[in-house]
Amino acid sequence: MNVNSVFETFLEKVGEYGVVEEIKHPIATLSGLPKAKPNEIILLETGEIGEVFVVDRDSVKVMIFSNRPVRVGTRVTRTDQILSIPVGEELIGQVITPLGEPILNRANFKAPTTMREIDQAVKRVDQRVRIDEPLNTGVAIIDLLIPLGKGQRELVIGDRKTGKTAFFNTIIKQQIREGALVIYAAIGKKKGEIKRLVEYFQTSGMLKQMIFVATDSQDASTSIFLTPFSAMTIAEYFRDKGIDVLVLFDDLTTHAKFYREVSLLSNRFPGRDSYPGDIFFTHAKLLERSGKCKIGDGSKSASITCLPVVETILADLTGYIQTNLMGITDGHIFFDSNVFANGRRPAVNVGLSVTRVGKQTQSKLKKQISSELTAFLASYEKMQSFSHFGAELSSDMVKNLNRGKKLYEFFEQHFDLAMPVEVQLCMLGLIWNGTLDATTKDELNEMKRKMVQKYEDATVQKRLQEISGVDTFQELVERVVAAKDELIALCKT
Repeated sequence: MNVNSVFETFLEKVGEYGVVEEIKHPIATLSGLPKAKPNEIILLETGEIGEVFVVDRDSVKVMIFSNRPVRVGTRVTRTDQILSIPVGEELIGQVITPLGEPILNRANFKAPTTMREIDQAVKRVDQRVRIDEPLNTGVAIIDLLIPLGKGQRELVIGDRKTGKTAFFNTIIKQQIREGALVIYAAIGKKKGEIKRLVEYFQTSGMLKQMIFVATDSQDASTSIFLTPFSAMTIAEYFRDKGIDVLVLFDDLTTHAKFYREVSLLSNRFPGRDSYPGDIFFTHAKLLERSGKCKIGDGSKSASITCLPVVETILADLTGYIQTNLMGITDGHIFFDSNVFANGRRPAVNVGLSVTRVGKQTQSKLKKQISSELTAFLASYEKMQSFSHFGAELSSDMVKNLNRGKKLYEFFEQHFDLAMPVEVQLCMLGLIWNGTLDATTKDELNEMKRKMVQKYEDATVQKRLQEISGVDTFQELVERVVAAKDELIALCKT
């Protein structure tokens, strides 16, 4: 069916048409369409589609989801439909636009037949369940000190180029290893950045268990605005199928800027920093759709874990969008430019990071480890100011300084290395009892990598689970000491 016949079909169905009176791309002002309602899909006779954004007394303002120019005088008609996108298993492994159209592999793309409205109601409290299952990120400093839970909304915040996207790569690798589905929303990125990300995911084989929703900075601002909502709608489809989903929004600072552009072009009254007055509501409506929810008859549950990114300028956490999102989410992971400049990767500032839900998912052992390490590292930071006294330091202080240094070396990890929890616990035990005091940083990194490789073997995996399967930190250290030679052999062969 061609464009004209589709237009005529809807025109005949609804019995009314309008005309484009003004264009401030991508916002079109229309006359006519007296029965148009908010969020309704509008069809232009040239084939473009739009969504009703503002309904005034004598006109309608519509968001056009295309970069193609629209001429004044073009006829339009209503569709009496709300914006929907195709969702289904066919999207897994694909790179798509917010409207569900393929960006890569167009010839082999099979469009899903199931459609889902993009603006879904948030689940009620009685439809949700307590978050009680940990989300393993594969990043030791996060899993041990700033734990996350499946269904949590955790903000990732920091300056540009401090390793936030690299951090995502590690989480994706670990979650795919555990069988989760990952949906990555690249919001208004540069084409080169999108290309590098897609190539990395393809080369590593991770794209097979991902859905990549992308818009670049040259796309229409209305299409960029839709990107995170499309990703969340797809996630909800798989959640309702009983699949745990991880959704990454990279990033909501860009999303807010493009939404501001759309609102200003629509002549909506600007608020603080010229953002529209409903920017908090818009982001809250998006992020509240994540969580752990009942599915089917309520006997089972599945989760959507959401990790939005927001960018800071000179580590300023008090910006408008930044504080909005910190108020909406269940905590934040702060990537500090000073920590990054000191050479630590990932550049997470533990003292300024918060998790409000993750700790309730931890085992008794991990709660004790988190408490012990947090207190020790705070003490270590203070002890460093005395380290220049050299020989005047007590033996206990020297021992603790060496242990603190070794812990930070352990927490440094390449984004391509995702460490299972059992590997983290066994390596931590070796460091805590002083077994690895004589190892260099490079040797420690190589030991971590080799133990992760050996973990792929079922026998090794079972053995590490036996060693780490205890209730207290003291028991863990004792078991690691008893199996010290065995663990060292795993790291060096």
